[in-house]
Amino acid sequence: MIITKAAKVAALGFAAALALTACGTPQSSTTAAPSADGGDVATDSYILGTTDIPTRLDPATSYDLPSWNLQYSGYEQLLRFDANSGTPTGDAAESCEYTDPKTVECKLRAGNKFANGHDLTSSDVKFSFERNLLINEPDGASILLASIADNSGAEGQKLTEGAIETPDDLTVIFHLNRADTTFTAVISSAASSIVDEETYALDRSLTDEEVLAANGSSGPLLLTGYTKGEQAVFEASESYTGTRASVAKSVYVQYFQSSTALRQAIEAAEVDVAWRTLSPTDLSDLASKDTVKVLDGQGSEYRYWVFRLQNEVSGQKAVRQAIAQLIDRDSITQNVYDGIKNPAYSQVPPGFAGQKDSFKEKYGSPNVDAAKKILDDAGIATPVAITLGFPPEHYGAEAVDEATELVKQLNDSGLFTAKQESAEWTQYQKLYKEGTYDLFLLGWYPDFLDADNYLSPFLPSGGFMDAGYDNPEVNKLLDDELAETDTATRNGILGQIQDIIAEDVPIIPSWNGKNTAVALPEMNGVLETLDANYIFRMWAVSKG
Repeated sequence: MIITKAAKVAALGFAAALALTACGTPQSSTTAAPSADGGDVATDSYILGTTDIPTRLDPATSYDLPSWNLQYSGYEQLLRFDANSGTPTGDAAESCEYTDPKTVECKLRAGNKFANGHDLTSSDVKFSFERNLLINEPDGASILLASIADNSGAEGQKLTEGAIETPDDLTVIFHLNRADTTFTAVISSAASSIVDEETYALDRSLTDEEVLAANGSSGPLLLTGYTKGEQAVFEASESYTGTRASVAKSVYVQYFQSSTALRQAIEAAEVDVAWRTLSPTDLSDLASKDTVKVLDGQGSEYRYWVFRLQNEVSGQKAVRQAIAQLIDRDSITQNVYDGIKNPAYSQVPPGFAGQKDSFKEKYGSPNVDAAKKILDDAGIATPVAITLGFPPEHYGAEAVDEATELVKQLNDSGLFTAKQESAEWTQYQKLYKEGTYDLFLLGWYPDFLDADNYLSPFLPSGGFMDAGYDNPEVNKLLDDELAETDTATRNGILGQIQDIIAEDVPIIPSWNGKNTAVALPEMNGVLETLDANYIFRMWAVSKG
């Protein structure tokens, strides 16, 4: 997913919370911000501090890590990934099994209910997938549902006729339009969050206020208050009947404007856990203190630069190849990230089956002469003027430094006159799709742990970034690897795709990172949830 699937930043403090009354209607209520060291938070409650701001609450409208983490706690998906596991297990469904390469049958858990008391049935499951596709939010996750989507009509995207069969209240049968070995992973992601068809609209998204009022979630935690950029309030759901009941009575998610403010909050014990994002310098300094624990889990974070191929400059392959030849990832990871990130030489991170360092094989070390030859052979006059874009608050202060470092590398080569521009995240998403930047910075966390999740969302039809890249050979290979059940053969196809990406350069990989949190000593369950899925399992964390 972008760190949209991607990370966001926000404001300290919480002045007014939306609280649900007994009848489920949201109202405004002024509450003091709880503190981790005072009496406002019981030992069975805790505060999670973060700079990651959700985009929107409606599951049909968001495709970013902060929003998805709220959804994982508040909603059920058909399947789920437990911590440090790459195999889906039952959630709203007891099981989902392939009956053939294009058919998946799910059996729902009996007695499952939404927080408003309505039964959760197969009809709600079908409704949730159908509205996700029908709403087709540009920044939503419907792109993951291609195997049940019909994009043939001029009106846009919809559920393929007959794609979901519901023979009874507890059975859902997916009839896929292609063989897809990753589909059970897709329905373990927040893209399959199940909403109540009685309180959600089929053909339009809900505002954040409407989501609170709908009370139509079925997860272990119930979102009872939310002020964007300030705070989300969860209470353990009394109606939840599944296997991941919350060990905490309440969870407060406090949003911070900067990593500096977040660091100050965890040092002062104003939050119990600080997760996403603290600076490399802050993490190094906090690791030397005995008042907090710096916890490192397995990570699969990915930062990358995207070329806008519709633009005149970045639409030239030689320009893209020359920049790929010039970028010094070691300098970026050392100078900007204090060595806690690893240089990335592929669209797919190390550790994933089929991964191949194709950029390293093709371009080797940074080389100005080699870059100049690429441009000269293409008849491109130098220096080439190019504009780089980045969101200064979205990925933390280091994003500014990373953009500055890359601009310096390009300009020092004498082959480019590069400049950098920035915009707040919401505006930035619009600007990069409008072509304001030739090259722009994004980040990614996996929707599920498979190499395809670092390829399919990015490559066909310009990807979710609408960046203009669409290679028929790559599209065919993506279909081939999704259908391939032999591991060695599939890994070979994935390697071919990565080689083509290194040749065409629609994207330049920058670095891969770890999943890190800082917690007070009395917190339990934090390290266990820090895995490569980047799901912060709020229901499994407790204090004291």
